[in-house]
Amino acid sequence: MWFDGWPQILRIVLVGAAAYAALIVCLRATGKRTLAQLNVFDFVVTVALGSTLATIFLSSDVSWAEGVTAFAVLTGLQLCVAWISSRRPRVRGVFTAEPALLLAGGEIRQDALRRNRLTESELRQAVRMQGTGDLSQVAAVVLETNGKFSVITSGSYGDGSALRDVRGAEDLDTGGHRPPR
Repeated sequence: MWFDGWPQILRIVLVGAAAYAALIVCLRATGKRTLAQLNVFDFVVTVALGSTLATIFLSSDVSWAEGVTAFAVLTGLQLCVAWISSRRPRVRGVFTAEPALLLAGGEIRQDALRRNRLTESELRQAVRMQGTGDLSQVAAVVLETNGKFSVITSGSYGDGSALRDVRGAEDLDTGGHRPPR
């Protein structure tokens, strides 16, 4: 239980180092997106890669070659999904959520909060974390595809063009500006 012998330790060191090197090669080959966690699918792939690495390290039932094959399959699927998503907008929705407008012109959008299973308290926290204490000074709060909040104050709203792809932004009217379609 505490020590199974030096051969197992040596296996972990050798196979673990080789698996780690293979993972780095796979990640470099797929680019920055795999680790960027741009959406739920990217996050799942990142977690799966970590789980695969741990299995290769600790399970003598999984060979290095099997582990590297799993890395290749996961990163290959990631590349395919990214390629399809970037070229087929209709398919993109299968893999990524669209950003959602949670607050517009200082007014909380209850329907958007319910749809995204969020509370007013969580929304207010996001605004406070951006250093704003007055909701009326906030033009928009967007729940991004990666689950993070973007808080846009009235002073930094500009023409609103950054909100073009946000669900519900077509209803936004702050200071006479509307996001272009």
